[in-house]
Amino acid sequence: MKAREFDERFDAGEDVSAQVDWSQARRTNTQTRRVNVDFPAWVVTSLDRQAKELGVTRQSLIKLWIAERLQ
Repeated sequence: MKAREFDERFDAGEDVSAQVDWSQARRTNTQTRRVNVDFPAWVVTSLDRQAKELGVTRQSLIKLWIAERLQ
């Protein structure tokens, strides 16, 4: 199937998943890089409180908030 036909079927709402070789699928820009950030103690306490309310780790909360802000 040509790319144009694939795109047309996809845009029409057809299920094209059978046409995809999922074993070769990759996500781009998913490499991780470590970043160190220093926060005042009161910020860490507030982050921990909020993370506990949401049932996630502090790191997950920070990642989520930064990702939301960058979108």
